[in-house]
Amino acid sequence: MEGFTSGKGTSESTPEEFKTGTTTVGIVADGGVVLATDRRASLGGRFVSNKNADKIIEIHPSAAITISGSVGAGQSFADQLQAQTSLYETRRGTEMSMEALSTTASNAIRGMRVVPLLGGVDESGGHLYSLDPAGGLMEDTYGATGSGMQMAYGVLEGKYEDGMSMDEAEEAALKAVKAASARDTASGNGALVARITSEGIEREELSAEEL
Repeated sequence: MEGFTSGKGTSESTPEEFKTGTTTVGIVADGGVVLATDRRASLGGRFVSNKNADKIIEIHPSAAITISGSVGAGQSFADQLQAQTSLYETRRGTEMSMEALSTTASNAIRGMRVVPLLGGVDESGGHLYSLDPAGGLMEDTYGATGSGMQMAYGVLEGKYEDGMSMDEAEEAALKAVKAASARDTASGNGALVARITSEGIEREELSAEEL
């Protein structure tokens, strides 16, 4: 997950040393979606600027995004999605479906220096989407972003199973974050995990020792 800068502004000319990495993971399970991230914000993978970074942002009561890329761009992206979903729900009196939300997200993200995962639940079940700054959108059953994504994918490939429970998905997601943190210097300082179901979003923070 490259390009997670420490300031609000972003630029194509941002020096590499002022960029950070991270690890974010998402898994679709039976009954919902699990998102997990590490807690470290670093500059160029060499200086830890924050040990308690919050990289999961709630979009509405049953959907959230992970943040990978520019901090400012990620916050702006989340603000736009929150505003769009609120407007949609006010006008129509119902929550936006994940299909509609993912389309809105792919349009809003164009040109932004952020690479998020979007996870949520609607009447059709759990959904997970990966997005890119060009507006690309792909739905999958599991995914990872960030500088630690290769290690995370290695764990996910071996642990993921269709129909796994929320507990099993959480265990796999945290193992993926732990594996990335062990080898990627830009990831670490524990984990943040969110369990998303039709009843809402439950978040939990874990220290490095608890992983």
